[in-house]
Amino acid sequence: MITEQTWKIALRSFFLVLAIGGGLAGCNTMEGAGDDIEAAGENIEEEAED
Repeated sequence: MITEQTWKIALRSFFLVLAIGGGLAGCNTMEGAGDDIEAAGENIEEEAED
């Protein structure tokens, strides 16, 4: 039989894994956005030089 304490531990573990996964996904998203913004800035610079 599963006790209330076991449920609390399982729930905390689930949310911890969810938070860590979300944090890692957010880092990758921000890095990709930074790369896109950098590429757009380089294109603007090249057009301005022409």
